[in-house]
Amino acid sequence: MSFFCYILECSDGTYYTGWTTDPERREKQHNAGIGARYTRARRPVRMVYVEEQPDRSSALKREFDIKRLEHVGKRKLVVSLRKE
Repeated sequence: MSFFCYILECSDGTYYTGWTTDPERREKQHNAGIGARYTRARRPVRMVYVEEQPDRSSALKREFDIKRLEHVGKRKLVVSLRKE
């Protein structure tokens, strides 16, 4: 099983970071209003960054590390993915 850390861009320009085993399903859940409370009031959201992790523990650690970044740091991650 694969685990992923992801960043969503909300309609107000803020970012939400989480982890999942299925990024596509999780994005749909957030947009349906059954994701995190934070994203419910900021729909629609779109997945702008996905990073595969080897296990659940690594995904949780990476989520924590990304959440500690300021908006600018998260933006750099998003932009770096677009350049690849």
